[in-house]
Parts: sequence; structure tokens; C-alpha cells
Amino acid sequence: MIRKTVHFSGMVQGVGFRYTTRRLAQDFEVFGCVRNLADGRVELVVEGEPEQIDGLVQTVQQTMRSYIRESTCSESTPTGEYRGFSIAL
Repeated sequence: MIRKTVHFSGMVQGVGFRYTTRRLAQDFEVFGCVRNLADGRVELVVEGEPEQIDGLVQTVQQTMRSYIRESTCSESTPTGEYRGFSIAL
């Protein structure tokens, strides 16, 4: 298992980005959350097998491409803190 944190920038708040991401995550075996950040970006934190995470990230990027200007991704050790996938406040 791995953990990836992806930051999306562009017109990503107020367009249903978090709700769409949560819905898309149901098709993958992943755990994590998605949240709005104060600086206008959206943060996706996701844990699981690499191919499941990559599938989710690619699907989000494809589905929301008209709103995303840029995305950055970092990988770290999974913490196991998530039991499902949710929208964080």
C-alpha cells in the first residue's frame, strides 16, 4: 500500500469537485479524503494499492479536466487512519 497526496488548482472549488471525487472513489479500492483548502486548491489524500490510486487520480483528472489548471502529487508512507473515503471539512 502507498499514500498519495494530490493538490489540484484552477477553478476547483464551488463546482462539485469534492462530491464528484467522492463518487468516483467508490469505483476503486481506496481510503482517504478530499477537502477544500483555504488557498483555493483541493487536496486529495488517498491510500491503497498503487494501481487503484492511479486509477482514481486519472479518473478525477479526466472527469474534472475543464476545472483543473494544475495538479501536483507526492507519495508517502500510508498511515491507515482512513476507514473509507469521505469529504473532510
